[in-house]
Amino acid sequence: MTASPGGGGLPGPYGSGGGGANLADILERVLDKGIVIAGDIKINLLDIELLTIKLRLIVASIDKAKEMGIDWWEDDPALSTGARRAELARENAELRQRLADIEEREALEPAEAEAETKVKAGTRAKEETRERRER
Repeated sequence: MTASPGGGGLPGPYGSGGGGANLADILERVLDKGIVIAGDIKINLLDIELLTIKLRLIVASIDKAKEMGIDWWEDDPALSTGARRAELARENAELRQRLADIEEREALEPAEAEAETKVKAGTRAKEETRERRER
């Protein structure tokens, strides 16, 4: 028995007939509308949950994803040169600030050491003067 166009019997192979769609048409529709695949995998042993994996897959065009408010790739340095530049600029500014702090601290340390040396010298001079008076 073969499929007849008027009904009854088995349908013909996919894509045959007058209203068939080719792969490009299907892909265009999926990307235009978007498709979401969601699933959870849970592994339990004696009613103790050992592992939970949540899978979410969205297939859509970039325009459709942005329309839905999904644009995480724009902020990911591994995927976006703009995000990578922003991360490098932030890291560069942070390192410059740390270097400035270190240089400022080192500039203060010699002045503090010099002041401490003067205080010690003044204390030593007072002690020597006191010792001379006592003799």
